[in-house]
Amino acid sequence: MKKIKSLSGLFALLFLVASCVQDDDFAVPDISITEPEIPQAQITTFKAVKSLYEQAVNNGNSLGVFDDETDLYIEGYVVSSDRSGNFFEELIIQNKTDDSSPDNDPRLGFRVSINVSSLSDTFQFGQKVYVKLNGLAIGEENGVITIGKEDGVNVGQIQAAEYKNIILRSNEIAEIAPKTVGLANLTDMDQNTLIQLDDMQLNRFEMGATYASESFDEFDGFRLLESCASGISIRMQTSTFADFKALIVPQGKGSVTGIFSRDFGDDFNVLILNSSADIDFGNSERCDPLELSCGISQTLGANNLFFEDFEPQRNNRPIEIDGWVNYIEAGTQAWEGYSSTSSNASLGRSARFQSASSGDVSNIGWLITPAINLDAHLGVTVRFKTSNSLADSSYMEVLFSQDWDGDEATITSATWGVLADAYVVKDTDSFAEWFNSGTVDLSCASGTIYIAFKYTGSGQDSFDGVYELDEISVDYVE
Repeated sequence: MKKIKSLSGLFALLFLVASCVQDDDFAVPDISITEPEIPQAQITTFKAVKSLYEQAVNNGNSLGVFDDETDLYIEGYVVSSDRSGNFFEELIIQNKTDDSSPDNDPRLGFRVSINVSSLSDTFQFGQKVYVKLNGLAIGEENGVITIGKEDGVNVGQIQAAEYKNIILRSNEIAEIAPKTVGLANLTDMDQNTLIQLDDMQLNRFEMGATYASESFDEFDGFRLLESCASGISIRMQTSTFADFKALIVPQGKGSVTGIFSRDFGDDFNVLILNSSADIDFGNSERCDPLELSCGISQTLGANNLFFEDFEPQRNNRPIEIDGWVNYIEAGTQAWEGYSSTSSNASLGRSARFQSASSGDVSNIGWLITPAINLDAHLGVTVRFKTSNSLADSSYMEVLFSQDWDGDEATITSATWGVLADAYVVKDTDSFAEWFNSGTVDLSCASGTIYIAFKYTGSGQDSFDGVYELDEISVDYVE
């Protein structure tokens, strides 16, 4: 494995002057810390360090290693705290106290891995620190850019005997203003930084859940938070060692602040809170959608109103079926025909929505069935199958409308509710498996309805995945 060699060529103005650091007692916060005296020329930027790591990756290396001959530091601010037990043996530091930095000096963050617990006794939230990079490694651990010690092709931990001389505290305790951002606008640049999400709520199907004390919570609890503005979701990750794990997640809506990161398996984006105080869902007026819930039918009618398996469709071309509507609300992507025998195989030919790499700011697509006259038949049901390929924070809904007139121009102005009993594949479901919706009863409704399969994504590679749909059948008893 190659290393990043001497940085002196890239940072020609660095002075070869050792910093003078007070070796004080790190057991408790100390306001009388001797301020580190580090020449400005020895301090580089987060952007430069990240660029060096990306250069190492482009050269075929798993991580970059800084040489130990030239003193080089980054200065940043601690935005994580392990006081509540939701972070462990790590510091999250970012380079800015707010989000007012210019584009040429973006707000960035790094994870620093340290083999020491109770780091909040030493490093306060908002404390300015200097990280001495000499001999350290930078790489990706579980999808998160991490600074630590070289350990083969991995980033190991900085040990207890040495961290005092590597992470130097300043007297400055800054007020950190989180970046207020919408889920659709988050990018990889926001990882390892403090963000605030407004107009959020816990998904209605998880109401009453604790942060991380359910029977299925092993190492972490994951709770789905959704945006009332965009409908996009993100998982809140809470350690089963957190002191607030047994608390009920607030059931209103409001704002939540935390570190934007990745789960341990690097499968999806997460938000990690420093404490339960970081969630403020004081508004009791939730934004849950209208629901139609007649239950799952125990009887499948012998008569079929229509069945669609997409076999006549063309691969990678928009779905075109008489009586159906394939509507692009945002972006350039539509529901398309798809056929594959790979690990995420289709059922012969299926309908697929894939917006990753589209370059669109947003992707929203509707596939709407022909009208279903519930008054003309008894025991009407609908069933279908769904699958996904790492959907991340894109999602699919199965909606219904009783007031849409069938005109594309009025789709977004019509009233659409959720077909609550239909099972739709989740991002946590097995990769490439197909899941049955169940035989969804529609008999408690009346009049004419339309059923829509709606995909919503952000257009960003790190967020948007793939949803697949097949074998849609509307049946009735008589």
